[in-house]
Amino acid sequence: MAHLVLPLVGKALLLWTFGHIHTKKYSNITNMKAYVFPGQGSQFSGMGKDLYESSAQAKDLFEQANEILGFRITDIMFTGTDEELKQTKVTQPAIFLHSVVKALTMPSFDGQMVAGHSLGEFSALVAAGALSFADGLRLVYQRAMAMQEACEAVPSTMAAVLGLADEKVEEVCAAITEEIVVPANYNCPGQLVISGSKVGIDLACVKMKEAGAKRALPLPVGGAFHSPLMEPARVKLAAAIEATNFSAPVCPIYQNVNAQPSTDVATIKANLVAQLTAPVRWTQSVQNMVADGATEFVECGPGKVLQGLVQKIAKEVQVASV
Repeated sequence: MAHLVLPLVGKALLLWTFGHIHTKKYSNITNMKAYVFPGQGSQFSGMGKDLYESSAQAKDLFEQANEILGFRITDIMFTGTDEELKQTKVTQPAIFLHSVVKALTMPSFDGQMVAGHSLGEFSALVAAGALSFADGLRLVYQRAMAMQEACEAVPSTMAAVLGLADEKVEEVCAAITEEIVVPANYNCPGQLVISGSKVGIDLACVKMKEAGAKRALPLPVGGAFHSPLMEPARVKLAAAIEATNFSAPVCPIYQNVNAQPSTDVATIKANLVAQLTAPVRWTQSVQNMVADGATEFVECGPGKVLQGLVQKIAKEVQVASV
């Protein structure tokens, strides 16, 4: 399968360093680096406090975020309870903020490709220069609020299915026609998260175990992310994205909806909108990045969830944290 990649060997590659774009010559590249950005579920109490206290640049970005959001999200991030951090309207901007501050305070951004898991796609776009920090944060907060409203409208949830082939999970979901149940997150081989109505997910968990799953575990989330039940949120996010200025990223971003790289602004925007009701194809994204030359994956954000997933998808690559 052919993939769009920027020429790297012997060509000029655009690199971005905190608000500036410059070119750097590469020759005989043997280590291609991919930066990956986590999504909801990576949050923890105290996240970002060390960055705030150790870097004037980071502190300034955190304070800008407080002003943009209209409340001190840093107080919740640094000293809030786990329950406070689990609220979608808090979790998403908090993870975005932590990830992006890490990226923007690096000496230079030296990735040849980027990707983000769900929410992390917005962080990746800011790191790659396609979105400004302020616009990215505003979009993430609007996304979070729209998703929170959609979650409250219909009793819905998600569940992790372990030890069952993706094709079998898809088959079981398709067989449940009386309720909404769909594959939502292709996290790694043997781990696929499903999403849908509360009744549908309960039924699916039973059927997944009957089909041979090692476990089928309902997750402590408040809604059916990446399912048709997010349609009201998709409509609201589409309007917000259309009104936001995007630039071409300095390197390809592998997007969730199709696991393919893109640098085209119109394509990126359309894929961001579609992502809310479509599955996150993380397994396929990592596989395609490796096929296109990635040898090292660097996770930029709280936790090490993506490092673990990448290692299960492609054991031959190196993983690290910023």
